[in-house]
Amino acid sequence: MKLAKLVEAARRNPGGLRFSEACRIAEAFGFAYQRQRGSHRVYAHEGIREILNFQSDHGTAKAYQVRQLFDCIDRHGLRLGE
Repeated sequence: MKLAKLVEAARRNPGGLRFSEACRIAEAFGFAYQRQRGSHRVYAHEGIREILNFQSDHGTAKAYQVRQLFDCIDRHGLRLGE
């Protein structure tokens, strides 16, 4: 699935996103993988103080964490490919 369509689908249904897709979207908006501890994968963005973490729930991303990702993207005006 193309990234722009994946982002659109994830915004409509944050609970239906695979864990790997959530990580892919975060990286596409400029977040960099920092570390993993257990099932939690942590991402950070240069110039943004908050960090994001994603947790796999049997292969899917937790909906509230996907909503946090998009909230951060919207608040900071991030665009795909940055």
